[in-house]
Amino acid sequence: MKNVTRLFIILGSLNAALAVMLGAFGAHLLKNQLSENLMAIFQTGNQYHFFHALGLFAVAFIGSQTNSKLVKWSGFLMFAGIILFSGSLYILSITGIKWLGAITPIGGIAFIGAWILLAIVGTKPDRF
Repeated sequence: MKNVTRLFIILGSLNAALAVMLGAFGAHLLKNQLSENLMAIFQTGNQYHFFHALGLFAVAFIGSQTNSKLVKWSGFLMFAGIILFSGSLYILSITGIKWLGAITPIGGIAFIGAWILLAIVGTKPDRF
């Protein structure tokens, strides 16, 4: 198994498990502690966390099919997006520290970049 495949299978698995744990934490322990607005923010972070944990599996699969360095960059951007986007929303919702909302779009840009890189690899895999 290629190193890129192994890395992103591990990152995808650990992030999927963490997304489930944080989702349960939010549903069972935070539901009565947070305002409706802050709970919605937490849930948005969790939803994007889970989607992009699955995206890391897509990166692993595509990485197993090609030697493109863009696949690895896509995975790193996706992982960074999880930390920056979802992480900032988790912390914002729990602490109420509003300036963390300024970090969230950086994570969103990382997500977008990750998916665009995968699209490029899909259209011209032998070029990279």
